[in-house]
Amino acid sequence: MIVLGISCYYHDSGAALVKDGQLIAAAEEERFNRKKHDSGFPALAIEYCLREAGVTIDDVDHIGFYEKPLVKFNRILETILAGWPGTLKPWLKAMPLWLGHRLHIGREIQKHLNTDKDILYCQHHLSHAASAFLVSPFDEAAIITADGVGEWTTSSWGMGRGNTIEMQKELRFPHSVGLLFSAITAYLGFRINDAEWKVMGLAPYGKPSYVDKFREIVDIKDDGSIRLDLQYFAHHHSTTRTISGRWSKLFGEPQRNPETELTDFHRDIAHSGQKIVEEIMLKTATHVHRVTGSDNVCIAGGVGLNCVANWRIFQESGFKNIFIQPAAGDSGGALGTAFYIYNTVLGNPRTFRMDHALWGPSFSNEEIKSTLEGVGAAYEVVNDEQDLLQRTAQMIADGKVVGWFQGRLEFGPRALGSRSLLADARSNKMKDVINAKVKFREAFRPFAPAIIKERAHEYFEMPEGMEAPYMLLVPMVRPEKREVIPATTHEDGTGRVQTVTEEQNGRYYRLIKRFGELTGVPVVINTSFNVRGEPIVCTPRDAYNTFVKTGIDVLVIGDYVVTQKAGDVDYDAGMRRSVALESESVVKSGVATQ
Repeated sequence: MIVLGISCYYHDSGAALVKDGQLIAAAEEERFNRKKHDSGFPALAIEYCLREAGVTIDDVDHIGFYEKPLVKFNRILETILAGWPGTLKPWLKAMPLWLGHRLHIGREIQKHLNTDKDILYCQHHLSHAASAFLVSPFDEAAIITADGVGEWTTSSWGMGRGNTIEMQKELRFPHSVGLLFSAITAYLGFRINDAEWKVMGLAPYGKPSYVDKFREIVDIKDDGSIRLDLQYFAHHHSTTRTISGRWSKLFGEPQRNPETELTDFHRDIAHSGQKIVEEIMLKTATHVHRVTGSDNVCIAGGVGLNCVANWRIFQESGFKNIFIQPAAGDSGGALGTAFYIYNTVLGNPRTFRMDHALWGPSFSNEEIKSTLEGVGAAYEVVNDEQDLLQRTAQMIADGKVVGWFQGRLEFGPRALGSRSLLADARSNKMKDVINAKVKFREAFRPFAPAIIKERAHEYFEMPEGMEAPYMLLVPMVRPEKREVIPATTHEDGTGRVQTVTEEQNGRYYRLIKRFGELTGVPVVINTSFNVRGEPIVCTPRDAYNTFVKTGIDVLVIGDYVVTQKAGDVDYDAGMRRSVALESESVVKSGVATQ
């Protein structure tokens, strides 16, 4: 039995393939076509999934789409008509798009795949719920979903038992914690559906000066449900704006223009807005725990990537165990749809547990060598793994930034040790070096610490043996360790930790362990192998291209080590290019047409 799940036409399109209850492959389209947050049909991701499974579309038994287009169109139509005639422009923009092909997504999918197989549709938030629970380690668990908006639902909660899911309550558009956070993101001059984690990164530098102001625009109930004061928002009647002019009047400053200076005001807005979002999610989780009585909770949806809120839920809501799969946003809808069809619709028992995020393509040493020779790279082959690990660990200890390309590509927005940039967490200066000369991004952006799991409790205030494999939890760094790993200790003393095991991460684990033996500190910086405005690298050619145009010192790719570049790196040109790429990949902020 083969099931193909598809998510697309909003942002972060992707595909996932399940065969006989096991996940075979899952990937985002952006990794293949190099268009960050691409929303188009995931033809390349689907092609990869089929190839990885060794099948064709004719072998697929069921094809599922992650939401219900007719229900979504109903919401868009009602939203536009409710604001008429002020919504004429959204009408003119939305109708050709929807009447042209989005109302006929089934036929569009069939056309793209050259098949006449029926297309099955799963509700958007049910896809999220399934993506979390059906691949979790729990036989039963409470489920919480939260994002901008699906069809009508913006957040929901329910219970999963065995292979069944029963969602019990929902919040509906236009009241949405995800859209509230998008409004904060837009007000701070960042791109929505992409830069929300910039708000999280900026928040620790500010103060809760505007929490009371935020309470004027959002009413938070004890159960975590909310009502937005819509006079401050525009998402319910505009395709180009998220906030109204009243927002700026309330807070006393105009919306920040992108790439301009960040002031204490912006830092305080980020801090206050993040606190409000944490309060909403914590109240929701506390209520759900009280009602369900479950010890376990699964979280999905874009807000599930808010790792600070996740940690507070784990610490304060009453749940003992928490699971968030690595592609909690829209691309994960493909995963959820595939498993919902296989397990819940078809009634097959659950036999799969997601223990890692490595579901994308891998490349053999022969393919890597061919690429390096094709671009004229000077390389050294190191066939002995112990030698490779020793040399790489020493280079990191010596202050080098290492491009680390090994095994299968990660699924989801985080690089987790297969397509990563690695550096020394002990170095005070390393954060600034990577931001300025490698990532070409804002100086306030934090870096994640990767640590072998058995030592994590020594460095972070988390239970011994606890897993945090996907960088979705943010515990405090123990006070006595903050000066030991300053490069990965954020302004508020936290760290977006990744715990690493040999079973899940293989060579990456062995490298960090060797670095710990060499230095006494089993922690490295792990950040994604890309530059601002580009997706994480997928292929050896992507990796080499990023290596030569940035300040990465060494590329360790398979069994090959590349240390020389052709010519000098023009960092200013790299910065200009990365900003241009980011500008080109702007995610449209409208909601009415989506």
